[in-house]
Amino acid sequence: MDLAIRGKTALITGAQGGIGLATAQKLEAEGVNLILSDMEMASLEEATKELKSDPLLVVADVTDQREVDALVAKGVERFGAVDIVIHTAGVTGAKGDPLELSDDDYEHAWKIDFFSAVRLARATIPAMRERGWGRFVCLTSENTVQPYWEEAVYNSAKAALSAFVKNLSYKEAAYGVLCNTVAPAFVASPMTDGMMEKRAEQLGCSFEEAIESFLDEERPGIVAKRRGEADEVAFVIAMLVSQHASYINGSNLRVDGGAVMSVQN
Repeated sequence: MDLAIRGKTALITGAQGGIGLATAQKLEAEGVNLILSDMEMASLEEATKELKSDPLLVVADVTDQREVDALVAKGVERFGAVDIVIHTAGVTGAKGDPLELSDDDYEHAWKIDFFSAVRLARATIPAMRERGWGRFVCLTSENTVQPYWEEAVYNSAKAALSAFVKNLSYKEAAYGVLCNTVAPAFVASPMTDGMMEKRAEQLGCSFEEAIESFLDEERPGIVAKRRGEADEVAFVIAMLVSQHASYINGSNLRVDGGAVMSVQN
């Protein structure tokens, strides 16, 4: 399917792996110009070397407004505009009893998982308004509606992110700028690899057995009994930023294999 966004420019954070990289690959196939950002240039270059186009690679710390502004400015200098923002950068943060986690624990997740989106919106949406077209998509999580007790810092930051993007959607649509979120669950990635490696060590089992037991004990709603693939989430993101999604605004699209066991969005 032609997504009708050839020639548009997309800025993707967290682009060196997982969902960010998979999304870059899909948009490249649609003729979209790419601005790809992450924290380390060597890893970013290695991850994106299979891309056939000539993406702009930029190292930026999304917890710093000046670096976010500079990232966007470089993209505008290269391609003339930023039409699409896909914000996948994030951390799981510290885990434990919600009352025993420190202020620093909460603030760390808040700065990366929530406030980074505020910074990106400040740096990109005003220009989208002026052009009368834009797409702003952030990754949230199943945790925004089905929080897990030991992940309070992540739950809180992602729930705030979901609310923020919904707030944006009310006014920005009048200017042709559509704002949505995508909520994956237990997708194969460096993040969930680390979770499962730690679980395997704790349980004294193999990596595959750790995944199997996690699905049985912690995610009974995922009846497929497997992790999702980054490409499966990237497909939904690509659809959301296309011309064909022109009536989707303020939505949270779950790509969770059924992990959220309720009708609540």
